Amino acid sequence: MDKINLGKLEELNNQYVVNVIQEAIQLCKPVKVTIITDSKEDIAYVRELALNNGEEKKLKRAGHTIHFDGYYDQGRDKANTKYLLSKDADWGIKVNSIEKEKGLKEIYSYLDGIMAGKEMLVRFFSLGPANSILSLKALQITDSAYVAHSEDLLYRQGYEEFKKLNGSPDFFFFLHSAGRLENGVSVDIDKRRIYIDLEENRVYSVNNQYAGNSLGLKKLAFRLAIKKANEEGWLAEHMFIMGVHGPKERITYFTGAYPSACGKTSTAMIPGQTVVGDDIAYLKKIDGVIRAVNMESGIFGIIHSVNSEDDPVIYQALITPGEVIFSNVLINNGVPYWEGMKKDIPDKGINFSGEWFEGKKDSQGKEIPCSHKNARYTLRLNELNNIDSKANDPDGVPVEAIFYGGRDSDTTIPIVESLTWAHGVFLGATVESETTAATLGARGVRKYNPMANLDFISVPLGTYIKNHLKFAKNLKVIPKIFTTNYFLKDDTGKYLNGKMDKRVWLFWAEGRVHNEFEAIKTPVGRIPKYEDLKELFVRELKKDYSEEEYFQQFSLRAVKYLEKMERMSKIFENIKMPAAFTQELKAQTERLKLAKTKYGEDIISPFQFLDK
Repeated sequence: MDKINLGKLEELNNQYVVNVIQEAIQLCKPVKVTIITDSKEDIAYVRELALNNGEEKKLKRAGHTIHFDGYYDQGRDKANTKYLLSKDADWGIKVNSIEKEKGLKEIYSYLDGIMAGKEMLVRFFSLGPANSILSLKALQITDSAYVAHSEDLLYRQGYEEFKKLNGSPDFFFFLHSAGRLENGVSVDIDKRRIYIDLEENRVYSVNNQYAGNSLGLKKLAFRLAIKKANEEGWLAEHMFIMGVHGPKERITYFTGAYPSACGKTSTAMIPGQTVVGDDIAYLKKIDGVIRAVNMESGIFGIIHSVNSEDDPVIYQALITPGEVIFSNVLINNGVPYWEGMKKDIPDKGINFSGEWFEGKKDSQGKEIPCSHKNARYTLRLNELNNIDSKANDPDGVPVEAIFYGGRDSDTTIPIVESLTWAHGVFLGATVESETTAATLGARGVRKYNPMANLDFISVPLGTYIKNHLKFAKNLKVIPKIFTTNYFLKDDTGKYLNGKMDKRVWLFWAEGRVHNEFEAIKTPVGRIPKYEDLKELFVRELKKDYSEEEYFQQFSLRAVKYLEKMERMSKIFENIKMPAAFTQELKAQTERLKLAKTKYGEDIISPFQFLDK
C-alpha cells in the first residue's frame, strides 16, 4: 500500500479496520491495494477500472454499461452459501451450515494468494442514510471493479461514516475474490463458496462474480443484520417501503414483504405512489413510532419482462442516459435487449454465452435465450421518477401499515386486515406461495415462507417471531397489518382479479389506517365492505365493480382455510414457537370451525358476516 492509500486508512483512526485489512492483504497477496473514499475522484476511479479491465463495456447510451457473468455463474448459489457455526443449531428451519473451523480452513485455502497480480479495492459503505441511528456500517474488500462499481450504485458511501466509529469494531466485514479469470469471468466454479460468520459479522465469498454471491452488502449483509436486529430488538426485513398518496395530499408509509413472483415490485411501483426502497428495510422504534429506512440506495432488479406497459417507471429509467449496469442481456450495436420487453429483438448479438444467434444451443442441446431469465439491471433509486422525497431522510419514515403477500389460487382472500398486531404477525408467519413456471419442479406446490424471509432468517424461527410479537410494545402508533393475494382463481382456472385491482386494495388499506372505511369482521380478519370497494373501483380505476365479483373474491373458503391451518399445525408442531403464536393458530382454527358450523357452508358469502 503506498503512502497516499495508507494515509486514507490512518485517517479513520480505527485499529480494528486496519487489522482486518492487513489480514486480508496477507491472505490474498494482491499486487496493489487501493483505499476508496467518498470522493468523486475515487468513485470515478472504480468505474473506469471496471471498463479498463474488461469487466464492463460501454453501451450506446451515455453512462450505460454491460457486464457478463460466467455461463454457470448466473444466480445465487444456495448449496454453497453456508453459515459458519461453532456448534449445531436447531433453528426450526432448514439451515445450510458447516462447522466453523472446517469452513474457515477450506475458504482460507481458496483465498490464499488468490489476488496475486490483482488490485485489491477497499470500500466503505453505510447501510442506510448517513447520520442515522437506523443505519449500519460495512467494509467491503474485493478484487472485482464490477462488484465495487455495483455497490456504488446500490449503497451509500461510508468512508466519512467510518470516522464516526471512534475505533469501534461495530461494522460488517466482507472479503470477496472473483478468483482465477478466463475471458474476464470466474472459472473455478467448483470452488465457489459463500461462507457467513455470524459470530464475527463477516462474510467470505470466492470464485464468483454474480452479484447475489459477490456483493456482500446484498442478501449476505441481510443475514448478519437479521441476527443483529434480533439481539438488539429491532427488525431487518425483506420489505419494500413506499409512500401511498391518499386524499388531501397525505402520504401514508407502508412496508411490504412478498416471496418471489407474488407482487412485491408491482405493488411498490403502483403508478402515482412513491418508493423509498424495493427490497430490504430496517425498522426501529423511535419515540414510540416505528420508523424505517431502506438500507440500499439502488436496485439490483430482474430485467426479464420489464416493459413500458407493465413497468413504465423502471423501463423509462432503463432507456434514459444515466449510470446503469446491465448484466447477462443481449447486446446488439451497443443497445441492450431482453426477453419480455415487448419490442422486436434482433436475431443475433453478444450475450452471456458469447456470440449469440437465434436457435443457438448449449452443450446439452438446450436452446439459449437471448437474455438469461435472471438477467439484471443495477441503478440508483434516484434514477426513478417516483423516488420518495424522504428516501434519504436519516430519521426514516413512519410506518403505519404492513403488507404480507403470497401466491394462492384457491384459499386466501385478496386483502384482509388482521384483528390485532399478534394476529398480523401470525398471518405474516404463515404466508404460503405456490411455485410457478419460474421455479424448477412441479407447479402449484405450496411452500410456506414466514415474512417472505425463509431463505435469510439467521436465528431460531421462534426467536424471530417472538421479536416481531414484542415489537409492538410501548408503541404510540401500532401499524395495521394486512395480507394480500393477487392470484385467486375460479373453478375454471381464471384469475378473479385484474392486474390493477391491487391499486384498490392498497387504497382501501390506506383508508383503514385513517379510519375512513368500516370493515367486516370474519374468522380470518377484517375485509372490505362491498359499497366501499365499488366506490374505490370507480375512483381509482374508472370501472364498475359488481356484487358478483365481490362475492367471488371475498367469500370465505372455510374448508380451504381449515386445510391451511392443518398444514401450519404440522409445520409448527415440532418447532419451539412463542405461546402467543400458538394461541393465534388455535384461535383462528376455532373461529373457522365455528363459522362453518354456524352457516353450514364450505364457502361462506361475505354478506353473511354483516351485522344483522
